[in-house]
Amino acid sequence: MFKFITSKPLWVNILTAMIILLLVLLIFLGSLDLMTRHGKTLKIPAVTGMSFDDAKKTLESQGFDVQVQDSTFNDTVPPLRVVKQFPDADNLVKVNRTVYLTINRAVAPFVEMPNLVNMTIRNASMVLEHYGLKIGDTVFKPDFAKNSVLEQMYNDEEIKPGTKIQQGSKITLVLGNGIGGFEFTVPNLIGLTFHEAKLRLDSSRLILGALVPDNDVTDADNAFVYRQSPPTYDEEFKPNHIHQGQTIDLWLSVKKPERSTDTLKVQ
Repeated sequence: MFKFITSKPLWVNILTAMIILLLVLLIFLGSLDLMTRHGKTLKIPAVTGMSFDDAKKTLESQGFDVQVQDSTFNDTVPPLRVVKQFPDADNLVKVNRTVYLTINRAVAPFVEMPNLVNMTIRNASMVLEHYGLKIGDTVFKPDFAKNSVLEQMYNDEEIKPGTKIQQGSKITLVLGNGIGGFEFTVPNLIGLTFHEAKLRLDSSRLILGALVPDNDVTDADNAFVYRQSPPTYDEEFKPNHIHQGQTIDLWLSVKKPERSTDTLKVQ
């Protein structure tokens, strides 16, 4: 064999070697094409919304591998249903391609109850949604912090922050109605400057309602209160009462009125 090769001219041996190498390369590429089914593609079917078993059968029957990539929980979707697939439906891919599925859990996972107390109902709603929880009932009770969360309840009992609770659970929120539960006599603001009256309202947790200055008032802060509604006493000189969070209307004048009994009655 060696003698046969050496007896031939060099160019013949080189040409023979190149032909053999070319044949080996063609055979290799042909077998690779056969093994990978090069050029053959399939359209991925839509399996979102199917049960996992049905989705797996559908995909495997068309030559796809199936793998569960993730799981999530949505109480509006039946358990063990496909909520997401990758690649998406109708994509053209090679056969034997793996399709990854996200499945809806059969049992809701547990999360820690957040602390919603002192939040506004808007913020509390966003926090609950982030944790996969829902607002159930809303109950109002007297408190000057209007629409602020005073208590958080689950199954008619207070639930403390950090308590384990299943996603999808409904939380009852106890909210302030903007009016305090403590009742007291309407403060007498007659004769005070508007600035002093406003400080008095703030300290009593009362809200300024309508502000009616006389035409000649140019500096409201230093103008004087000569009328208020409700007044401190009614026409029978009985005390009027008010709750935190309620409003008082004020009338202003450049002249300071006397703080007499008459000024306390309805003007």
